[in-house]
Amino acid sequence: MTPALQASLFDECAALGLGSLGSLGALRRTELTRGAWIDVLPGWLTGADELFTRLAEDVPWQAERRQMYDRVVAVPRLLSYYREGMPLPHPILTEARETLSAHYADELGEPFVTSGLCFYRDGRDSVAWHGDDTGRSRTEDTMVAIVSVGAARQLALRPRGGGETTIRHALGHGDLIVMGGSCQRTWEHAVPKTAKPVGPRISIQFRPRGVA
Repeated sequence: MTPALQASLFDECAALGLGSLGSLGALRRTELTRGAWIDVLPGWLTGADELFTRLAEDVPWQAERRQMYDRVVAVPRLLSYYREGMPLPHPILTEARETLSAHYADELGEPFVTSGLCFYRDGRDSVAWHGDDTGRSRTEDTMVAIVSVGAARQLALRPRGGGETTIRHALGHGDLIVMGGSCQRTWEHAVPKTAKPVGPRISIQFRPRGVA
């Protein structure tokens, strides 16, 4: 059963076409520290709430369990992963990946090729502080682009080791964030748990080859 989503009025109007992408010219970059930066564009994908419903119903979601110290625990979100060359679950996601690859071609130097999806069903689902630094991103600058559909959830960022203010963005309803430069190895990000009533959210993460 798909969790109930409170759709935005604007998105209901756009949903008839089930997804279109706005211009990336309105991206706003924030320079962080240690060579890291983020680009943010609210509402890049219209029809996002209808797309959320399609993905929630059609994607082969996996409930994973992982070793945590001396015990095995449930991962507090549902996951699905599309390796390089695998068809994505909706054409608008393929268009988004190709559009982002073209926009960042000069800066990134390679395309986005993999897509990971996370389904946060309610405020109890979360992801702990981490950087996507498995693989080349442990030593190289790279980018991770995230499109959020469904209800907004807080994405928090902080420098590794602390000492500076945490940055927070409420992302949902077609919002885009791109984390670039050294962000994956010098900063951390998280989607914290919350006791506040929040709707479900799906994030779609686009990454280059060898970044996880």
